[in-house]
Amino acid sequence: MALPRGAFLLLALVAAVSCQGDPCVCEKNKRTVDCNQVDNICKCKSYGSNITVDCTTLTSKCLLMKAEVVGSKTGRSKKPENAYVDNDGIYDPECDNKGNFKAKQCNGTSTCWCVNSAGVRRTEKSDKNITCNEVVRTSWIMIETKHTENTALGTEPVVRAIKDAISERYHLNSKHIHVMYEKPSIVIELKQNISEKSPTDVDIADVAYYFEKDAKEDPLTTEKLGVMVAGQPLQFKDTIIYYVDEKAPEFKMKRLTAGVIAVIVVVILAVVAGILVLVFTRRKRGKYEKAEVKEMNEMHRELNS
Repeated sequence: MALPRGAFLLLALVAAVSCQGDPCVCEKNKRTVDCNQVDNICKCKSYGSNITVDCTTLTSKCLLMKAEVVGSKTGRSKKPENAYVDNDGIYDPECDNKGNFKAKQCNGTSTCWCVNSAGVRRTEKSDKNITCNEVVRTSWIMIETKHTENTALGTEPVVRAIKDAISERYHLNSKHIHVMYEKPSIVIELKQNISEKSPTDVDIADVAYYFEKDAKEDPLTTEKLGVMVAGQPLQFKDTIIYYVDEKAPEFKMKRLTAGVIAVIVVVILAVVAGILVLVFTRRKRGKYEKAEVKEMNEMHRELNS
């Protein structure tokens, strides 16, 4: 017995909905759309691209940056050698099919540059002919921050709480996390060589980006970062992130840090000041010698007269 046409269409619709999966919320990334349960895993499209992300783990930094830029367009201690900060901030990146940064990035016009695996510029800006042969891996990230509480906190409880929170919240193996604390300063080092990273491990560049957003109280997840020490919440401020790549960056003199430039300026001023002092001293000495000769001549005249 054939089914009525209406019943057949209803069954087809139900089957189609079943195949799509139930709607879900991406807890690890708020910047997503078209979320559905697939094999008990919430999967969504990253906002601004057509790449599907797994909501049980962190989304790549490249896709997160692209989502933020697209959204904004619609209205939205001693440093390691060769460490540098991201002075360019957010831009609209080019991501590969896996959501990773492409080695060469451009601003949509004729200006291009090379980036590391964290998407941070590591060369001077140039034209479209710039050659970026590889994505140099960022294997060491140093996060400098401070906490806002004035309450005396023990070193060990703070270190343990931060390390546990990063490991649990971002699914990063604790062996990659090193924390140092000297009130109120906190240094978090994330170290992960390519040989230490398995295909299922999160990347330290993604972890650092998630943490930066959490520290600025602009979380990418549905829940805010909560670090508790002795029953008190630990809040962060003045967060700076330094990147150390497996190969040294290729910046020129104009990319020198403000501190180095200041030292150079001071040295130049000191040299100029020294030259001026020498010139004025010689002028005064010359005037004095002329005056002395003039006085001697007058004395000779008086004696002869």
